[in-house]
Amino acid sequence: MTSIDIPQIGHLIGGETVLGDLREIRDPGHLDDTVAQVAVGSASDVDRAVRAAHAAFDGWRRTSPAERAKLILAAADVVAGAGADLAPLLVREHGGVLWEAQTDFGLGTGVLQHTASLVEDFSRPVQYDDEQSFISVERVPRGVVAAIVPWNMPVVLTMMKLAPALATGNTLVLKPSPFAPAALTILLTRMADLLPPGVLNVVHGEGDVGAALTSHPLVRKVGFTGGIATARKVIESTAGTIKNVTLELGGNDPAIVLDDVDIDAALDRMLKGVYTRTGQICFAVKRIYVPRGLYQRFADAFCDRVNQYVVGHGLDPEVSFGPLNNEAQYKKVTDLIDRTRNSAATLLTLGSKRDADTWDNGYYVLPHVVRDVAHEAPISCEEQFGPIVPLIAYDNEQQALDWANDGEYGLGASVWTTDPQRGLALARQIEAGSTFINTHSFESLDLRMPFGGVKQSGIGREFGTAGLSEYVEEHAIRHLK
Repeated sequence: MTSIDIPQIGHLIGGETVLGDLREIRDPGHLDDTVAQVAVGSASDVDRAVRAAHAAFDGWRRTSPAERAKLILAAADVVAGAGADLAPLLVREHGGVLWEAQTDFGLGTGVLQHTASLVEDFSRPVQYDDEQSFISVERVPRGVVAAIVPWNMPVVLTMMKLAPALATGNTLVLKPSPFAPAALTILLTRMADLLPPGVLNVVHGEGDVGAALTSHPLVRKVGFTGGIATARKVIESTAGTIKNVTLELGGNDPAIVLDDVDIDAALDRMLKGVYTRTGQICFAVKRIYVPRGLYQRFADAFCDRVNQYVVGHGLDPEVSFGPLNNEAQYKKVTDLIDRTRNSAATLLTLGSKRDADTWDNGYYVLPHVVRDVAHEAPISCEEQFGPIVPLIAYDNEQQALDWANDGEYGLGASVWTTDPQRGLALARQIEAGSTFINTHSFESLDLRMPFGGVKQSGIGREFGTAGLSEYVEEHAIRHLK
């Protein structure tokens, strides 16, 4: 690539692109390659963006729900058409494979379309009229929304905040992840062309920019997807002005295999939820509980499948998954692998390298499976967020359930069985925001289902009317007759 091929990505403030100082974004699969140059944000940029959103709020809130829905549907068309040229750029930022990036655009499109279909009915007041009084309960927008999104699936995770925020009449300031800001910002700039200036704004930066955004006095709502440690800082920074928050955080999702499972059929679906995006998905399968009497057969079949994976750059059509996204994540995962290797468990390194000669020029990690491991081991208790998963033997269903519910996380879970009613009975006892039966991956998601976590996996819900409710206040009006 030559310098002319490298896009320069600025902030989007009040409908204008603002550049300033720039920093380089490198390809996590080819660390020598510069993918984009992105603006370096500051508290001053945040203030300008928030004030632009605040200035646009009054006009946008007065736009009818029908007109807002129409514009969001037009934005959905923009997202649907952008995958062709932006998905390869996204691959070179976040390290995924091409189909994963294309899926990101597809899921983002679906979120916008589904939200637009709901907002008119959602916005109608609930009214009561009797001999004593007239009551109208009305849903009104909160104001300026701050959204902070991660790098792993930036398009759909952005739309999960943008769609309900804008549909209900709020304006938005979004901070992309510094590890995958380019394709997303280009997309948002195209979408912003459909909207009044200031309704949609983007500011780039690190944690200091995020802190300036979440603590800004004109921001009334924060939507955040990311890790628990950062979420605690978000809560602290919003406390001074008592902002409403929605937090979609990490998970250590259990998959409970029952003794009647069809192993081959289960693995066809389960493995999509383990290694997709190199395991870097909040609700990926991260620990698998298997009946002791079935353990050897299940583990052998599981490892045979995983050993067929090929790891390499995401634009190579022959690879199964790509590198980890960044150096810190690479060090975290490889440290966990090293600790597991030195434990009593059996660590298996599987799969193959697509291009071994360039392996050290990226954050590549082969898939790993941990066998003969205790539930209490770090690999079982920590969120790996990488291509490594433990297989844990259990003696009875109650033990599996207790272990599944053990810990600070509660985002997703799954039960694998040929008996749906048996699966449902067990699912109802699992502490999670979502529990799936015989599925646990992107294909498990349905926009009619609220998405979010319990315990330290989050606050609030996204998708559907539950997601819309996060972005409004209920204003009760009563006329006493």
